[in-house]
Amino acid sequence: MHRRRRTALVLSAAIAAAAPLLTACGSDTHPGAAAVVGGDRITVAQLEGRVNEVRRAQQAAVPDETQYQQVLGSTSALTRDTLHNMVLDRVLHRAAQDQHITVARKEVQQMRTSLEQQAGGATALETTWLQRYGVAPQRLDDNLRLQLEAQKLAQKLGTDTTTPAFWKALSSASAELHVDLNPRYGAWDVERSSRVDAKTPWLREITEKGPQQQTA
Repeated sequence: MHRRRRTALVLSAAIAAAAPLLTACGSDTHPGAAAVVGGDRITVAQLEGRVNEVRRAQQAAVPDETQYQQVLGSTSALTRDTLHNMVLDRVLHRAAQDQHITVARKEVQQMRTSLEQQAGGATALETTWLQRYGVAPQRLDDNLRLQLEAQKLAQKLGTDTTTPAFWKALSSASAELHVDLNPRYGAWDVERSSRVDAKTPWLREITEKGPQQQTA
C-alpha cells in the first residue's frame, strides 16, 4: 500500500511505515476478528467479503486471464490494504463526529455527478476508483461520503488533508477507538492512523534456526 496522499482522497493516502504506539489483538482475545474498532468487530469474514468484491470487479473489468493475473500480482497486498481502509473509515468517521460534521445524501450525489463528468461517465468513474483505490463499484458512494467527511473536517480545522493538524485529529480518533488489529494483519499505528506490518522477531528466529536444525 504505497499510494500518494491526495487532498480529496485521504482514504487512499500512503502512510509511511512507523513503529511507535502500536497495539494489536490476538485471535484468542477476539476470535474471528480481523480488527476491533471502538468495541465493534471487523470480522475476518467481512474483510474477505470486501476483498472478494474487489476481485470480482477486477475480473469483470479485465476478462483476459493473463491481464487478470497481472492485476492480481500488482494488488497482492489487497487484503491488508482493504483492512487498513475499513479501519481508517471508522477512524475518520469518529473524527468527523467529534467535530459535529454530517454529510447529506444530496452532497454525495452532487460529488458523484461532478466526478462522473470529469471521468467521462459512471462506468469510467467506477473503473478509476477500482483501479486506483481498490474500491468496488457498490462501495463507491460510501467512499465518496467519507471523502466529503474528510474535506469538511479539514475545513473545520482550517487546514487541508495533507497537514499534521488534520492527521492529529485522526490520531486522536484512533486513540479514542482503541484500534486493535489481529497480528496476522499487522498492527495499528495510532500516531499515523495507519496499519503497519507487525515485527515478529520470533518468526525470524525460527527461520534462522531452521537450516541449522535440518543439517544437525
